[in-house]
Amino acid sequence: MRHLALSFLIATTPVAAVAEMARYELDPDHTTVYFTVEHIGFAKTLGIFGEVRGSFDYDTDTQELANVQVVIASDSVNTFHDARDGHVKAKDFLHVSEFPEITFTAMAGQPASADAGTVTGDLTILGITQPVTLNVKLNKADTYPFGHKRMVLGLSIDTSVQRSEFGMAYGVGNGLVGDQVDINIETEAMRVE
Repeated sequence: MRHLALSFLIATTPVAAVAEMARYELDPDHTTVYFTVEHIGFAKTLGIFGEVRGSFDYDTDTQELANVQVVIASDSVNTFHDARDGHVKAKDFLHVSEFPEITFTAMAGQPASADAGTVTGDLTILGITQPVTLNVKLNKADTYPFGHKRMVLGLSIDTSVQRSEFGMAYGVGNGLVGDQVDINIETEAMRVE
């Protein structure tokens, strides 16, 4: 979807000092966006988006968040079944030829604890924008132990949306495909040096 980091966790807090914002980017090799949706009420079908990019500004001291932007390539959807993938990419669902991107933007969040909170932003699918609240858990904030050795925020994020609210009503009325889509994001956001 979503970007999503401890940044998402907490809204700006009152601070006397000037905040020192840092830029974070989602690591494409360690970011997974996946969803499940009911199929005729029997079981949930899994889908994954393979192409995701995102970034945000965040101050780890003040917990100030700004400029959250996540972009998902809608054509990168994979449900592990070729025919179903073709249908999901067509007009009944994502209509990827007309709407190649799914986007999420946000500016602040609300803490629930030191390592969890929510962030509300705008999710755009099929050209329709709706407010969405993400549940965010900070798993770890530390220097990466090898490779780039940058500061990394590890996050687990989830939310649910009603796809009909984005104009995607195929199969809802007759119960063939569920309206609620449960979305999960696992990501490592790297500080830009």
